[in-house]
Amino acid sequence: MLRKFLIRHLAIYFMLTASFFGALMGAFAKILSQDLPSVEVVFFRNFLGLIFIAYFLIKKPPTKCGGKFWLLLVRGFAGSISMVAFFYNIANMGLAEAFTFSKTAPIFLVLLVAVIFGEKVKINGWIAVFVGFLGIICIIQPQLGFKTTDAMGLVNGFFAAVSYTSMRELHKYYDTRLIVLWFLIIASALPFAMLSVGEFCEIPLKFAFLFPKFIMPNVLNWLFIFLLGIAGLLYQNYLTKAYSAARKASNVAVVSYTDVLFSLIIGIFMGDNLPNFVAFLGIILVISSGILVTIKK
Repeated sequence: MLRKFLIRHLAIYFMLTASFFGALMGAFAKILSQDLPSVEVVFFRNFLGLIFIAYFLIKKPPTKCGGKFWLLLVRGFAGSISMVAFFYNIANMGLAEAFTFSKTAPIFLVLLVAVIFGEKVKINGWIAVFVGFLGIICIIQPQLGFKTTDAMGLVNGFFAAVSYTSMRELHKYYDTRLIVLWFLIIASALPFAMLSVGEFCEIPLKFAFLFPKFIMPNVLNWLFIFLLGIAGLLYQNYLTKAYSAARKASNVAVVSYTDVLFSLIIGIFMGDNLPNFVAFLGIILVISSGILVTIKK
């Protein structure tokens, strides 16, 4: 009976699996961030991915190879900035809150398509944006002070939305693996450059977290770097399978929000404090907003 259910709902099963590995990837990144700067963790995560995708491209060369190279750069830099901000938050706040900030991308996406593409946004879309920003305020709780993690959370969501917006056009011109390859090249080069600046230049203390000095990983760190790469690869694999098996993309996109639940559970086991009532309400509002945007597409 369970087997029949899984076959009928294969896309949902794949997305649940992807969400779990996404949360697990966050957990490994958090463990590594106890010893290594978050920027360095981003570098290793992407460099490992770059090796894997290059291998697959050599085995099976891409079919669509050109047309909008500048858009590849936009997607690469926007996605890289978003990831640096995301991994910083993973290192410095609860996993669930960090993942929730990453789910603000659909809110910014509504604003971007309205401004850049001139698309008409229905009233439901604007309600979703309002609910989402209300959720962000609940998570940030401005009365407690605006923290670096709050700023990085907004940077994460905004630049992820820019990255997703560019993807709408890129798929017309490039093989998906080629898009991923260029993203990983830039997402490896940017943190490497940031580490190099930190290593050879005097950086003001308030910006030191963006330009840290390189720390050589120990044996245990290398193990978790490997696990981080494997979790990232499995996440991407099951994510692709989920959208390939889905009859309607919005159905599995809604399920993708379960990574917040997985990250909450894993975070508690790792010693994270439970979010307070207001922050928990904010998490629910942001997720509700994202789901509302998704199902209206």
